[in-house]
Amino acid sequence: QVQLVESGGGLVQAGGSLRLSCAASLPSFETYTIGWFRQAQGKDHEFVAAFTWTGFRTFSSDVVKGRFNISRDNAKNTVFLQMNDLKTEDTAVYYCAAGRGRSWYHRQNYDYWGQGAQVTVSA
Repeated sequence: QVQLVESGGGLVQAGGSLRLSCAASLPSFETYTIGWFRQAQGKDHEFVAAFTWTGFRTFSSDVVKGRFNISRDNAKNTVFLQMNDLKTEDTAVYYCAAGRGRSWYHRQNYDYWGQGAQVTVSA
């Protein structure tokens, strides 16, 4: 059974850092692009970052602005999202997802999703 599990969320003050992990039980994990999305209360899902199976990293410039980084450990079937200089507007549920399409910025590209991790940034 395919499963993606996010961890590392929590409450942090503005300016602080968090590292989210996405651990996947996914055959041929290395052939999937892993993306991170977030959903703030009352808003749609928003693309944050992706690490493609070819080793390409891409970020939402509007969201990240140089503050986040994404990394991947295929040996451990895990992708990480390092978030620095967090702001109150980063408060959201963060989801990781796995897919094999090329539209990395769109939810429709992804076939499997985790349950989400809450990130709350206080002023």
